[in-house]
Amino acid sequence: MSWWTDDDDEDDDDLDLYDESTVRSRPNPKGNRPRTKTRPEHADARIARVLGVDRGRYTVLLDEDTPDERQVTAARASELRRNPIVNGDRVAVVGDTTGEEGTLARIVRIEPRTTLLRRSADDTDEVERVIVANADQMLIVVAAANPEPRTRLVDRYLVAAYDAGIEPMLCVTKTDLADPEPFLANFAGLDLPVFTSRQDDIPLHDITAALVGHDTVVVGHSGVGKSTLVNALVPGAKRATGHVNEVTGRGRHTSSSTVSLRVEDGAGHHGWVIDTPGVRSFGLGHVNTDSILKAFTDLAQIAEDCPRGCTHLPDAPDCAIIEAVEEGRLGEAGRARLDSLQRLLATFAR
Repeated sequence: MSWWTDDDDEDDDDLDLYDESTVRSRPNPKGNRPRTKTRPEHADARIARVLGVDRGRYTVLLDEDTPDERQVTAARASELRRNPIVNGDRVAVVGDTTGEEGTLARIVRIEPRTTLLRRSADDTDEVERVIVANADQMLIVVAAANPEPRTRLVDRYLVAAYDAGIEPMLCVTKTDLADPEPFLANFAGLDLPVFTSRQDDIPLHDITAALVGHDTVVVGHSGVGKSTLVNALVPGAKRATGHVNEVTGRGRHTSSSTVSLRVEDGAGHHGWVIDTPGVRSFGLGHVNTDSILKAFTDLAQIAEDCPRGCTHLPDAPDCAIIEAVEEGRLGEAGRARLDSLQRLLATFAR
């Protein structure tokens, strides 16, 4: 007897009524669309320069050097929350870019950087903090006295500049209080442009000429007159200035933020100065010592004959640079440059 019945035929007919379109999915409990890793390309984004950062809001400059140039306030897109955005960055901006009061644009991309100035909390800290992006010059400001110049701190600035591929310059202020020559003798072996400044006579013309056409980050110990210099270079900058404690000899922190300011020469040319807060220490935990030697191009060529792992310090055996200096092949200038190189390299041994 067959097991096939008419009831089975009816069940098959019922199944034919269903297909994929009849399946109901459970609604998203959060009431939003599923997350996706696909991000829009933002082909209509505008490129802007970051001028300042304040509590999650970024002041950016759109349409730079055009009649439509304007400052816009922007926030960072969520996909960039792990990426630091700093002064000097070039960023892609979308949204309301009118710059009108109460409007807020959105930064959706950081453009490739040419340089990065970084520092760490100390020499053992491998976590680096990005200070400035895309600067091609560094102006190190130090006082001849009150407070006393700190050679070691200047050395650290130089190391950070060489590591980043940034050209350093030195400005010694308050030269009416002390002779700067003994201090400057420490850097005789470096190709380092130097400006000297009295409290009543700042060489604004010469310094401005060196800044025009460049993005220059200005660094220095608290109290050395850095903000005073910036205010003189950029009228209307209104960077806060302080004084030096007569007991401790330390400067008081005044400028608390990093800002980009346009400096003009009066002939239609300009550059940018990026003023940073004064610091009393500058960690180099992130620096590769090979970057320091590369800044001394003439010595780096000789160093190719050094043994592997040569430190180039005074006690380094068979160092080709030391031998060249001792044999007189580099003259007194070469000896001075070796002394400068060794002092910079020694900052990592202290």
